[in-house]
Amino acid sequence: MPNIDSLAGLIMLALQVIALVGAGFALFHAVRQPAEAFPAVDKLTKPVWLGILAAALIVLLLFGAVGILGIIAVVAVCVYLVDVRPRVEEVQKPRW
Repeated sequence: MPNIDSLAGLIMLALQVIALVGAGFALFHAVRQPAEAFPAVDKLTKPVWLGILAAALIVLLLFGAVGILGIIAVVAVCVYLVDVRPRVEEVQKPRW
């Protein structure tokens, strides 16, 4: 737990909260998507992404967002949110 008595401690706490919220949102989003949507956009399968995101959430809970494992977890969550999520949602939109 970061020391919240200083500005650096508050920044570290904010980073930790943002990372946890992002990981939770990404995992929740991945759970709600159909399994067929992931291979349809040439991404890893749904079970693989669920495993990656669950592991990232656990790492962030145990070790925090700062440190080598935390940074790897944050990068995995960011890849899902920036690359995979928009493509999975795009393939599900009805084409008129």
